[in-house]
Parts: sequence; structure tokens; C-alpha cells
Amino acid sequence: MAGVSSQSLASALAGLEAKLPTASLQLAKELFGILGTVDSSAGLRRALTDPSRSGDEKSALVRQLVGGKVSADAADIAAGLASLRWAAARDIGDALETLAATVVISVAETKSAVSASGISGLEELENDLFSFNQTVASNHEVQRALSEPQASAAAKTTLVERLVPSASEEAKILISQAAAHPRGVKPSRLVAQFAELAAKRQQRWIATVAVTRPMTQTQLDRLQAGLDGLYGRELKVNVIVDPALIGGIRVQVGDEVLDASVITRLGSLQRQLAG
Repeated sequence: MAGVSSQSLASALAGLEAKLPTASLQLAKELFGILGTVDSSAGLRRALTDPSRSGDEKSALVRQLVGGKVSADAADIAAGLASLRWAAARDIGDALETLAATVVISVAETKSAVSASGISGLEELENDLFSFNQTVASNHEVQRALSEPQASAAAKTTLVERLVPSASEEAKILISQAAAHPRGVKPSRLVAQFAELAAKRQQRWIATVAVTRPMTQTQLDRLQAGLDGLYGRELKVNVIVDPALIGGIRVQVGDEVLDASVITRLGSLQRQLAG
């Protein structure tokens, strides 16, 4: 996905963030269900990505299709996607799949937020997805069963649930989706893509901090408190000493990078470290 579709996906993901703190696995299941409807009709995909139609027209079409069948949140998310611009008919389905998976991952993240280790929920999800792919890679019969075009989605779902009986509910949903509805790729590849999304989400819990000189324990404690306050969650802080660093401090959390040039964000934190 590139160009206008990438921009639309980024916008949709940003809008989704507001719903994630209270999102449930039911919301993800509803979004995956809407994805199934979109994937089942080439005409519908063309209508939802037709550049000659207005965003409001496409949004109304989605609401007409799903109204009363899913929650208001699911309808809003799907209608919002339809209102955006897409370079190819398939892209809206890919985006919907990403949003649904992100909801599942966020539920695991919410479990992390209340756990003792901070990121255990996301780690558990990643481990379960990786374990499934290892199992598939080592068993040719399972590979054939998952690629069998005549096998029903229900049969494939039953198979993968037997392969990972102790996996988290979040992992089972993503694995079952990949097995039953791989959307033209190998199920293991789709599971790997879901794992990549989870790993990217996990980076939001890790702060990599570059400083010009080693820090005292007091400074480290202040750094931890300052970053936790800045991001509103307890982060795992990794400190790197880089004498060549210009500006005194550089912080990276996920995709966001802050350096000394971002005075409004780092000024207070630097003053705390100075004591």
C-alpha cells in the first residue's frame, strides 16, 4: 500500500486511537466480519473506492450495509474508512484488516497496562503468534490443510485452535482470521504481519534515551518519572551514552523522536534531570 492509500490508512489509525482504550474483542470481530462482506463483492469494493463518488456517499453506503448489524463503533470505523481515498480497490480491505488487528492488539496492550511487567500482554501475544508459525513451519500436513481450497473456514479455525490450545484469546482471534480468511497470502505470512503490528505497538512502551554522559541513579529516577509523565504510561527506559550527541538528550518512543530542538517537549524534562 502506497501513496494516497498509505495516507488514508495513517489517518484511519490515528482516528482509531480514541476508541482503543475502551475497545473490546467484539469490536475486532465485527470489523473482521465487515471485511468479509467487503471481500465477498468486487462491485462493492469498486463502489467504496470509486474516486468519482464523494466521501459522504461512500460512507452512507457502508452504513446502509452494516446498520443494525454491528455496534455503532464498528459502523463508524468502517464508514470512516469508506469516506477516505484509496488508490486500489483492495486497499480498503487491507486497511480494514489492519484496523481490526490493531483493535485486537490494543486489547492485549490494555492487559499489559495493568500488569506488573508493563508489556507482558503484548509479549504474550507476539510469542503465541510466533509459536503458531513455528508449529506450521515444522508440519507439512498442517501446511497442506491450511492451504486446502476445499476446506471450510470453520474447519480451518477448528484446526488452528487445536494447534494453540493455550494461546491467549487475542492470539486465537488473529490466528483464526489468518487461517480462515488469508486473503490471498499464506496464513503463516498473515500471522507474521499481525505479529509485526504487535511488535510495533509494543515499541510504544519502550523509550530509548541517548545522553552525552553517564547518568546517576537520581538522574535515572528523574528521567523515568519525567518520561512516564510525558507519555502518560510507565515506560521501559533504555539509556545509551553518546558523547557526540548535540543537544544533551534524544528520546525515541515508538516512531516518535524528540531531541533538544523540540524545546517545548524536552525543556521540562531536561530541567528535572539537571536537578
